[in-house]
Amino acid sequence: MTNIFTAGTDKDQVPTLKAAFNMLLLSVGLIFFIWFSLWRIGHVLDFTFLISLRIRVWDAFWLTVGLSAASLGLSLFIGIVSATLQSGKVLILRYLFRFYVIVIRGTPLITQIYLFYYIVGTAVGITNRFFSGVLILSVFEGAYIAEIIRGSLLSMDGTQLEAAKAVGFTKRQTAAYVILPQLAARTLPALTGQAASLIKDSSLLSVISLIELTQTAREISADHYNLFESFISLGALYLVLTLPVSYISKRLERRFNYET
Repeated sequence: MTNIFTAGTDKDQVPTLKAAFNMLLLSVGLIFFIWFSLWRIGHVLDFTFLISLRIRVWDAFWLTVGLSAASLGLSLFIGIVSATLQSGKVLILRYLFRFYVIVIRGTPLITQIYLFYYIVGTAVGITNRFFSGVLILSVFEGAYIAEIIRGSLLSMDGTQLEAAKAVGFTKRQTAAYVILPQLAARTLPALTGQAASLIKDSSLLSVISLIELTQTAREISADHYNLFESFISLGALYLVLTLPVSYISKRLERRFNYET
């Protein structure tokens, strides 16, 4: 009987029926727990209000997608530049970007949102909430991406670079055939996971009244007095965005099977 609940020696290769049974059991237990909790507080879920608000929710969903996609692209650029210059020879740039990474990683995102939007953004005339949100998320996530890339660069074996030089590779050939393939193997799984974090972090931009998913859920719950339904739906919509990204991250980990 206990064999049904154990993975065996190979934890990655679980028989389909055994995995399906355990997932079904877990799902039933989770549903029962939620039902019991709602029963204890005397609340009956009713999601019918979402039918009339579907366009509003749909617009907020795609705003979150656009916000996350734009922020991911810009944060990748910031991360690559930061990781490169932290290892560069120009000391003032090296220390500047090291300071940037330390400060951003050491302070809460919500603090950075308030400081940037209400102080820096006001001072330089940036009033567009979407543009401000992209910049804030990109600067925040860029610091984490910089450390992912910098750590991957530092983990590379120097003998391979020496071998490339010995066989006559130019700097461009070394970068294309030696550095980039290894860098991709080391960074892609972690970067994909960071993309999922970025999607979730975008919810904090609701504090500047950016009408993305979280802000929309707050407004709907305030208008219709259905806090539980609004935020259960919100969680489900975020899972729609993050689960595929998490799945891709796991696939990349298995594909590259990288070790640092």
